Amino acid sequence: MTRFFVRRIAMSLGIALAASRLGAQCRPPANSHEARLLAFYEAPVAFSPGDAPAPLRPGAVRVGAEAIPVPSPSEELRHPSYCYQYTTNNTRLVPLFGRPRVIVGLPGQLALEASYLPPISVGDARATIASLALSRIQRLPFTSGVALTIRAHATTGSIGGPITCPRGSLQLADEAAPCYGTVPSHDTFRPTAYGAEAALGTQTRNGRVAVYGGGGVSVLQPHFRAGFTDALGNVDHTTVDVDLTRATAFAGAALRLRDDVSVAAQIYAVPADVTTIRLGATYRLR
Repeated sequence: MTRFFVRRIAMSLGIALAASRLGAQCRPPANSHEARLLAFYEAPVAFSPGDAPAPLRPGAVRVGAEAIPVPSPSEELRHPSYCYQYTTNNTRLVPLFGRPRVIVGLPGQLALEASYLPPISVGDARATIASLALSRIQRLPFTSGVALTIRAHATTGSIGGPITCPRGSLQLADEAAPCYGTVPSHDTFRPTAYGAEAALGTQTRNGRVAVYGGGGVSVLQPHFRAGFTDALGNVDHTTVDVDLTRATAFAGAALRLRDDVSVAAQIYAVPADVTTIRLGATYRLR
């Protein structure tokens, strides 16, 4: 799953950000293609709720995993508009991002969620993503089984490898064109986000099916750093940084297959950027 995610970044984010200035620092405006493209790739790793709101007793532990298909960005976003002048299109494959998840019940109707994708090398690429969330879950009075979750979350990570100039983009025909050299680049994309959200959920009388929906606000601070040495010995360490605030919305459903096993599906949307679908499964340890 990580392989697909890295490949998508390499083909549509990295190649679109082909280096043109050596060691430059670029902070594109929020409406630029570069900023919107970085925000586009923040959405799949956002740490949204993995299940319907339900109180957890202190010490309860649930483990699970989720998979998020990553849509392709529009052709418009693949063409830089502020930091770079070159335009390149080269997207294929349908990417998929996946990660584990652990939820622990705490006193005071609190729950701690964590996810960590350890450093994984896929060919020349290396990726790791870590997320953490703290939520308070409670049943609303005077309602028929409606639960409210108030949740704070944060995600950080790193994806490194030949992003701007993979081996297939290297060329020696034109020293003024991107990727003039013989050694692939070693670039880094760092997704970073934190925010808060609230959700309401309810379930059927037998507890087998639960539905929920909510929304919130996320602050995105992605960072991209090029690392390419061309055939003339010039080293490009161009960086692209943006600071964006995004509204988020989500809705989902969960099905309890057994007392200790459930599956869930969710639609997660960042209206300004992209809508994704998330699939997950959870197992209750105790």
